[in-house]
Amino acid sequence: MNKFENIAEKYPGAGTLVKGIQILEYLYEADKPCTSAELLRQTKLPKATLYRLLNALIEFGYVLHDERLKTYSLGHRLVELGSNSLANIDLRSAAADELTRLSEDINETISLAKLEKDRSICVDVRRSSNRLGIGVEIGSGLPAVVSAAGRAILAGMPPNLTNRFLSGLSQEERAELDAEFAISRARGYTIAPSATLDGVLIIAAPIIGGPDMGNGAILVTALADRISLERRHIIGRDLMEASRRIMGLIGSAPLSIMPNSRPVEPVEKDLRCVAPVGAVVGEGPVWDKREGLLRWADLAAPALHAFDPQTGRDAAHPVPYLVSAILPAENNKLVAITQNGAESYNAETQSFRTLYNPEAHISTNRFNDAKTDSKGRIWAGTMSLDASMPSGSLYCFDDATSARAVDGGLQVANGLGWSPDEKRFYFVDSAVGNVFVYDFDSEAGIATNREVFLNFKPHEGKPDGLCVDSAGNIWVALWDAWCVNYYNPQGQLLRKINMPVPRPTSLCFGGDDLKTLYITSASIRLPADVLEEAPLSGGLFAIDVDIAGQPIHEVRAWL
Repeated sequence: MNKFENIAEKYPGAGTLVKGIQILEYLYEADKPCTSAELLRQTKLPKATLYRLLNALIEFGYVLHDERLKTYSLGHRLVELGSNSLANIDLRSAAADELTRLSEDINETISLAKLEKDRSICVDVRRSSNRLGIGVEIGSGLPAVVSAAGRAILAGMPPNLTNRFLSGLSQEERAELDAEFAISRARGYTIAPSATLDGVLIIAAPIIGGPDMGNGAILVTALADRISLERRHIIGRDLMEASRRIMGLIGSAPLSIMPNSRPVEPVEKDLRCVAPVGAVVGEGPVWDKREGLLRWADLAAPALHAFDPQTGRDAAHPVPYLVSAILPAENNKLVAITQNGAESYNAETQSFRTLYNPEAHISTNRFNDAKTDSKGRIWAGTMSLDASMPSGSLYCFDDATSARAVDGGLQVANGLGWSPDEKRFYFVDSAVGNVFVYDFDSEAGIATNREVFLNFKPHEGKPDGLCVDSAGNIWVALWDAWCVNYYNPQGQLLRKINMPVPRPTSLCFGGDDLKTLYITSASIRLPADVLEEAPLSGGLFAIDVDIAGQPIHEVRAWL
């Protein structure tokens, strides 16, 4: 029994209507004019019934009959009904101006998709003047878990609401989607190949409209070889800004992507951009004294970087999922902190092996920043994927198979470091603007008696990465504040390094004498006008300092 017979049986008296809809459905799926012989074969309706229904549908304008070619196709009345229906979709109306603007600015096909049950449906399109533009049809759709638009929408929804869409997938398919969603949530947009057209790229930003409005996505569809890697992220940020304005129009909470205004003070004259690589979210810098390299990660365009100050070369290796830190380990090994917890990383084969994930049961969380203490233990914090909930914890990995939760209730776990005498431990929760200080017991690996060491108001930026020098002074990267601040152990500001970028992210000491301060930065969620003002966003910076950093500790020999 096919689906049409099921529906007819479910609703007695609707049989004739169902048969008519069956004809329309087949004409839609065929996507071309059909002969009566094809319709008879596909619908399996009696010949007399088929012709009777076709004539009625032609009379109402739902089907068009070409008498010369003896074919049938969908009629103008369906287009009229569809246009009337789409005109009443508030999301479509709210997005109309943004679609037009983006089409002119980007000169590629711009479209709007809406989530309908378990499918993403195209509800509006703006085609560019570009001769190589990709055609997208209103009404076309795919299952949400298959299409790039649908995946962007699902990634923008609260993680707990996406589970029903993933229930029918295999464990491998679900793991792949979880990794993709984590990246999309971190940067705010999705970049993916088209599910139906080879060589076509889709960039999409979600529009979360609430229960009365529904959820959607605004998309760019283009030939992949026309859009460079750098431009893909610029377009992604433009789509995020458009999404934010649309959400503002429909009364949904808009996502702020604007940094604080640039300070009037000049950029630190001794600061230099040693690797202008345009990372989306530079994170986790650490000096690898064994090879004389500065290792760091791009969290949101996942890659592991190794900067060689002798040659000035920054080597980047793409990785398949979020990596927030890469830590030197004993026996010339490396440990990565990823969305899967602690993993060994083989730099030669560029492969990972999972060691331990204390939050494997919490699919809505991921790890963020991490450091190694003097005993070779890893300390790392977790946070919710969308940074919206205080579901994160601070963990201490004593070995490769266990980790202790030291603190909890964290929203955006970030920078961490220790005083030279190992009696104080510093830790950042960026969401609440706090740098915390704990009493620390190095032998036992215990942090207690948490207090607020520094608090930053929104106009001062958000504390992000942190490091402590050999005199016990604390350096803090301030997201959205265009600067890095330097404090003494009493919390007094000693120095401010003004940056040419709004979003410094993390920092560490490097070089043979540990007197070079390296600073990573981010370009994520910066609209085009800010990037014009700060073109080095996402670069790696360095500045020489008077007081050296503390020795770099390796993860002890777990591996």
